[in-house]
Amino acid sequence: MFNRVLIANRGEIAVRVAKTLRDMGIRSIAVYSDADADAQHVRAADEAVRIGPAAALESYLSIERIIDAARETGAQAVHPGYGFLAENAKFARACADAGLTFIGPPVAAIEAMGDKIRAKQAMVAAGVPVVPGRTEHGMSDDDLAAAAEEIGYPVLLKPSAGGGGKGMRLVSEVDGLAGAITSARREARGAFGDDTLLIERFVIRPRHIEIQVLADSHGNVIHLGERECSLQRRHQKIVEEAPSPLLDAATRERMGAAAVEAARAVDYVGAGTVEFIVSADRPDEFFFMEMNTRLQVEHPVTEMITNVDLVEQQVKVAAGETLDAYVRQVRFRGHAIEARVYAEDPAAGFLPTGGTVIGLSQPDDVRIDSALRVGTVVGSDYDPMLAKVITWGADRAEALAKLDAALGRMSVRGVVTNIGFLRALLRDSDVRSGTLDTELVARKLDELLNAPGATQEVSDEVFVAAALDELIGMRPSGEVVDPWALPTGWRIGGAVGTTFPLRCGGRQVTVVVTGTPDAATVRLDDGDPVAVSADRDGTVLSLTHNGKRRRFERSLDPASHTLWLSADELGTWAVEEHSILEIGSSTSDSGGPVTSPMPGTVLAVSAKVGDTVTAGTALLVVEAMKMEHTITAPVDGVLTELNVQAGQQVSLNQPLAVVTPPEER
Repeated sequence: MFNRVLIANRGEIAVRVAKTLRDMGIRSIAVYSDADADAQHVRAADEAVRIGPAAALESYLSIERIIDAARETGAQAVHPGYGFLAENAKFARACADAGLTFIGPPVAAIEAMGDKIRAKQAMVAAGVPVVPGRTEHGMSDDDLAAAAEEIGYPVLLKPSAGGGGKGMRLVSEVDGLAGAITSARREARGAFGDDTLLIERFVIRPRHIEIQVLADSHGNVIHLGERECSLQRRHQKIVEEAPSPLLDAATRERMGAAAVEAARAVDYVGAGTVEFIVSADRPDEFFFMEMNTRLQVEHPVTEMITNVDLVEQQVKVAAGETLDAYVRQVRFRGHAIEARVYAEDPAAGFLPTGGTVIGLSQPDDVRIDSALRVGTVVGSDYDPMLAKVITWGADRAEALAKLDAALGRMSVRGVVTNIGFLRALLRDSDVRSGTLDTELVARKLDELLNAPGATQEVSDEVFVAAALDELIGMRPSGEVVDPWALPTGWRIGGAVGTTFPLRCGGRQVTVVVTGTPDAATVRLDDGDPVAVSADRDGTVLSLTHNGKRRRFERSLDPASHTLWLSADELGTWAVEEHSILEIGSSTSDSGGPVTSPMPGTVLAVSAKVGDTVTAGTALLVVEAMKMEHTITAPVDGVLTELNVQAGQQVSLNQPLAVVTPPEER
């Protein structure tokens, strides 16, 4: 067995791997970029080594630097986690050449399954059913167009070299194909260094179901059941569960057997996942999609229903051991569900957000795989996933209820997240009944966004809490000797109150407070006065409003003076003074600055100063956290300013260009 293992990753997966290594008595070594010098995964490991600047290509994707770090620290093995170099055959080969054990499958298996075209061909040979389509190497744009006509729309474009939803495009009609091919190739090239595409028939009302497999080097190959991963946005999973509410015992056995055959077909060793697509209308019919030759983000739900530590099994198998006997005779119990917490704004098309975590509440009675702590900086360099919340129940209904309750007690102050949206999704009637498909989120998006608590729905109570909190902060410290220094709002001629102009979640109000925090009246705009009281103890603000007592966790952002408030079961809000200048939008109805909807990097510029454009014309593409966003002209006019170029870093709401309508020139 190994004594020292280097973890070639970051974030929550690096923290999670470090925990198992510690439990096994193995010393863990973290690597970090400049952006992660003070990250939680660095603190979780026994040692840590800097490997480069924030840019992933120069740090977490640098094979040379990671191999050097392993050599310098005396590591015997490398655990790649998921993402980055986890499915990179060159990295696995480099580890072997350096005398390091790669905690993953053999190079040949990575190459066979990492190339989606070769993988499908191998599955056909092994008798595993595959989705109809064209899986030839080197297909040109014209070849893809011809294949689409042959298969029939809708079709799905997929990169051959990788997964995770990067570079995937659903095309419903011929007019959208050319643009989708261009965009898919660009994203695939950026994510995987290879813009080869394949094309498949899009299964109507598809469900995404995957099988966890484990194999050792002694010929043992088993499966640990399935995971339902149909709840997705932008082809990326957000909620996963095990077992699937769709499959019956017979189909589960057939699918599990097919996954085992898929693994055997490439002489697989280690932990892997065979992904299938299943029609919601025909649950007995399934097709192979791809095999992920690594640990999956959603592996905890399998661990919860099998009591098998998959990282531990990965390490043991890599060390040449046989799969544990209890693993080979695995028994399933109960139901588990996982929700991914992302730094993103669902109301803005799930655009990535960012910021510094200034306050954090996480329930301690459920499993949370997280790298969050107060002080964590969420930037645009890496994937926006922050944490995973996983619950177990004797049945699906119990697991769902526990997950909803756990999310209700979680808040990340300082960064906008999707927690409210996740809770709305879990409460959806189709989700509760198990009537799922991969298009459910897109199809019901408006309904989900308008569900109670899904986005920042701001009640009067939130504004009152913010005003009282600020009033408490205005109170002089120490012994009060000057009554005029007290923030009571009293002046000669009577009480006039203290005015707080506030805004939050698109709502803007003026709160007038008269009296002291422990005995005051408040009035919002032209509303009636209401008696209130509040007190503050550290990070907790307690408010009595309309006869109800509410406890808020509070964190003040020292840079922007924004007050973040969160309350169990209700949500998290960022309250600002509304004297702050309004930020422009790239979707305004008039000309003027076109701003960046997210922090990131300009990937492409498709227009130049002096061009005449129409509303909706693509001007440039900004990428952040592995997501592309096309910036379009807000109105008809002329591009009179272009302030950025390809490769340039931009911040949230940074002016990128100016489109001037004809009447304003």
